[in-house]
Amino acid sequence: MTEKIPVDLWFDPSCPFAWVTSRWLLEVEKVRPIEPRWRQMSLYFLNEEKDVPADYLERAAQAMGSVRVVAAAAAKHGDQVVGPLYTGLGTRLHDQGLGKEPERLREVIEGALEDAGLDRGLAEVMHSEEWDGIIRASHDEGIGLVGQEVGTPIIRVGDNAFFGPVITKILRGDDAGKLWDGVLAVTQYDDFFELKRTRTKRPQFD
Repeated sequence: MTEKIPVDLWFDPSCPFAWVTSRWLLEVEKVRPIEPRWRQMSLYFLNEEKDVPADYLERAAQAMGSVRVVAAAAAKHGDQVVGPLYTGLGTRLHDQGLGKEPERLREVIEGALEDAGLDRGLAEVMHSEEWDGIIRASHDEGIGLVGQEVGTPIIRVGDNAFFGPVITKILRGDDAGKLWDGVLAVTQYDDFFELKRTRTKRPQFD
């Protein structure tokens, strides 16, 4: 059996682009020998000292609730719960559109915890700063690999780390594998830094 290659992906549950990339990575796992591993970062930590609109920063601060719950769940039950918990959160926040209703974040978190077989009471930590140090350490590790000018998602494969890919559709089957091959091909060169075009589509989650 081919040994699977660990692939770390840093995410904030509230980011729709990270959600699409994460679901694509699960499709890649079906056609390439990789093992996705889920790491935390925070859009609030990323932007807290940047010149960004106040309402954006406020939304990112509110979204810290889900980030904190993921950190607490991992600390209490191990990293193996992060993937299922992220799936439950992302399904509700993005696929079901509940991310547009911040007043329902507690409901979203409790449902995701239940889906992952975890105690709904863990939602209590969404307003606690107890886990912020752990989150910041993971966040800083990811950002330290690629620099401050990027966001989520960040992917690391061995010594190769990069921001993205930013995609608006979940590629599946052979297309998922081909994109993976192409991303690795260009990012393995130390002198390659950027390949970009203006986004003209919003993320699609189906």
